[in-house]
Amino acid sequence: MAEAILLQDVESLGERGQAIDVAPGYLRNYLIPRKLAQPATPGALEEAQRRREAAEKAEKLRAEREAEAAGLLSKTVLTIHQRAGEDGKLFGSVGAKEIVDALREARDLRIEKKRVRLEQPLREVGTFMVEIELADGTVAAVKTIISEEK
Repeated sequence: MAEAILLQDVESLGERGQAIDVAPGYLRNYLIPRKLAQPATPGALEEAQRRREAAEKAEKLRAEREAEAAGLLSKTVLTIHQRAGEDGKLFGSVGAKEIVDALREARDLRIEKKRVRLEQPLREVGTFMVEIELADGTVAAVKTIISEEK
């Protein structure tokens, strides 16, 4: 058996950076030409370990940033002014784009429109809790006040 380090995830073998034992012919004729693996030399094993540690550190840092953003979002109160009629119905609606723009103005946060969970656009004056999904599946609720433009 030959030892190799996977350069990419391979469904039947393992994940990227993992050291595996495979047949020498499989390594030489299939994995290496397709840049799926490299022979496991001592230097390559050390490099794979460093990459794995760096990836874990980056993941931990990203998770901390996401938690910080979730805390910041849950404390945020957005006020959006729109034209409305006498009965409180808006002349238009407030959708994900308006909420993302208001968040950018209020907290200087860059959030994608698709992360805003709205079943349908908001069409009346009032206070609403809008959920925003963050990268790791965490959901933060942002209090959104829609008021009549004067």
